[in-house]
Amino acid sequence: MLSPAQSSSPVRDDYGTLPDGSQVHRWTFTDGAGITASVLTQGAILQALHVPDPSGRTANVALGHRDLAGYLGRAPYFGATIGRYGNRIADGRFRLDGRTHQVPLSDQPRPNALHGGTAGFDTRRWTAEPVDGGVELTLLSPDGDQGFPGTLRATVRYTLEVGRLRIDYRAETDAPTVVNLTNHSYLNLGGEGSGSALDHELALAAAAYLPVDADLRPLGGGPAPVAGTPFDFTAPRQLGEQLAGPLGAADEQLRITGGYDHCWALDGGRTSNPRRVAVLRHPASGRVLTLSTTEPGIQVYTGNALDGGFTGPSGRPYGPHAGIALETQHFPDSPNRPDYPSTVLRPGEEYRSTTVLDFRG
Repeated sequence: MLSPAQSSSPVRDDYGTLPDGSQVHRWTFTDGAGITASVLTQGAILQALHVPDPSGRTANVALGHRDLAGYLGRAPYFGATIGRYGNRIADGRFRLDGRTHQVPLSDQPRPNALHGGTAGFDTRRWTAEPVDGGVELTLLSPDGDQGFPGTLRATVRYTLEVGRLRIDYRAETDAPTVVNLTNHSYLNLGGEGSGSALDHELALAAAAYLPVDADLRPLGGGPAPVAGTPFDFTAPRQLGEQLAGPLGAADEQLRITGGYDHCWALDGGRTSNPRRVAVLRHPASGRVLTLSTTEPGIQVYTGNALDGGFTGPSGRPYGPHAGIALETQHFPDSPNRPDYPSTVLRPGEEYRSTTVLDFRG
């Protein structure tokens, strides 16, 4: 492993002021080899990620807003840390140890809690401290926050090693709760604002995925095989060709979602150390992302709802499929699905999750 000591010390600057008068800071750090990351204390957001191509030309590959005001409006969750529970909980309701808990419905018009409720971790101001090679952010979520039980102390640490961005999550609770943290960056390896990302090629270490109903909740019966479907990325395939090809054009799942918005069950399930689960390639720029994680699933979202209403730092609006979110996580609606890997966290336990974005080709 390359040492984070090869990275620069993070630099803090002011990014804007919240309506309550509190200051939002941006922390920026580099790997010493061309990659630069910027992280906001608002939402623990990965605000920018500049990555060189094989010729050394650098582009910001993470979609985002032009200023703080954009992050405070209606939420496509650009770059955000998602919690207390990423993805959907059916009806916003789950039972834990004999008690029913209700999370606000935030997936309108669908009757689900999405990404932690109407005021998830992406809407909070986190505290931040510099660490070797990056920054660590901390949030204290009180008992009853958005209906979730237990006081949760969550941390997310972003660090750069040469060619790699590592994201480490930790959490502890004082009462039984459920936790599913993830990052919701939309990536376009051609650069944010460069157009559709459907020209990217994707490969996934996943022989099965979770089909959904009309409300985007996983169907019963467990993961379904990807073989013979447009969800088969066991070999590299261009996203646009999969969606527009004969299988994609006739697929009911893709009709429901308007593109990919599904969780793949990663081969091998949850692991103690990150293992390679995805490769995203942009042939035009030559940039390649290899994604590793400890998580059992990955939600692939092709920005289906982007409609040109958001404009990024490039000054160009984001149309449909302008970026791809690769959200490493547990399965959606796990609190209501005992057949899925558990997301329950109890006092005395530590939630741990790691994802690594490697751009070394």
